[in-house]
Amino acid sequence: MDTPIPPFAVQAGEGIVLETPTGGTAIIKADTRQTNGSLTVIELIIGPKQGPAVHTHHRDDELWVVLEGDFRFKTGGATLRASTGGMAFGPRGTPHAFQNVRDAPGRLLVVTTPSGLEGFFQDFAAQLRTGSVGPETLSEVGRAYGLEFVGPPVGVSDPL
Repeated sequence: MDTPIPPFAVQAGEGIVLETPTGGTAIIKADTRQTNGSLTVIELIIGPKQGPAVHTHHRDDELWVVLEGDFRFKTGGATLRASTGGMAFGPRGTPHAFQNVRDAPGRLLVVTTPSGLEGFFQDFAAQLRTGSVGPETLSEVGRAYGLEFVGPPVGVSDPL
């Protein structure tokens, strides 16, 4: 029988705060240990017109809930839009990226299943503390967590 995990709550402003590869902020709200491997929950604060490079998750599905702002999501062959209160979904194995399309910071709640994505942000932040991080380091850290970077950010490939 699996070891039961205790219920928990995380308040606004709580969580492990890390810098993202795009210079934004990742706040880890729930990790592998807390959820017994079932999911990871991360709040992302994304600067105006910013977003990650196109990448593929080979291990996990990803759900994006827009907490604040207006985002476009490029996933597979589709371009989707969602604003505050909306959401989008990217299944594992599908190349995707997103972009905050406003002139102010935006916030996403990212839920991945199964868990583990928090390790990417933790290891990336650890690399930042040791010096500058280039594309090779980002790719290497990504591979360790089943992420493959396959293209430029949406703002570069499809400018507004």
